[in-house]
Amino acid sequence: MELRQWTKTFAGGALATAMRDLNARHPWSHNDHFHSWILANLPERRRTALDVGSGRGELLATLSPHFCEVLGTDVDESMRQVATLRCTGLPNVSVTGDAPTDLIGDFDLVTMIAVLHHLDDVAGALKDVRRLLAPGGQFLAVGLAPPRSLRDHAWDGASIVSNPVIGFVKHPWPSKLGLQPPPFPVREPTMPFDEVREVVHATMPGANVRHRLGFRHTISWAKD
Repeated sequence: MELRQWTKTFAGGALATAMRDLNARHPWSHNDHFHSWILANLPERRRTALDVGSGRGELLATLSPHFCEVLGTDVDESMRQVATLRCTGLPNVSVTGDAPTDLIGDFDLVTMIAVLHHLDDVAGALKDVRRLLAPGGQFLAVGLAPPRSLRDHAWDGASIVSNPVIGFVKHPWPSKLGLQPPPFPVREPTMPFDEVREVVHATMPGANVRHRLGFRHTISWAKD
């Protein structure tokens, strides 16, 4: 049984309720948390960047000062509208609904945050990324995967324990709003971490795929 599911049944669900209330007092965005990781791993050449599944455009705005051109793509029209509004005043940022398969260009950076688990063809998406990257370009992704192995469960347990701690550090003053529903489309991940790693390594040999706190994993790969 997954740890998160176990907490819902332990002591009649009292543990799950206590953890939910604690997290609601100090909420934080698990996806936005990794923007600093992306900034810490930017390629040396920074002409163009592509963010696939750009959502509300927070990462586009974050990347804007570091690249000559930043392109965001998202299949959801409402998300594109929000991202366009978010990036108003940033002339080097544009947003499109084009799929990566329809894009052409040599990007120095391609990013994906919580996107791969939404896709039916992960291997095909990674091949598109490989095609779109310029030589020396960097692929940085943050993903989700359901826990299956003992290592997965260990990281899940560490994430459960650290989640309210990180929330308190980020937002020490208790929130009166509590946990809010995600303002973007949500899909539960189905591909386990070990399978994700196999698919990534088959397409991007030498890629670094690592578990992270916050119920996430990261993928980094540089194109030769």
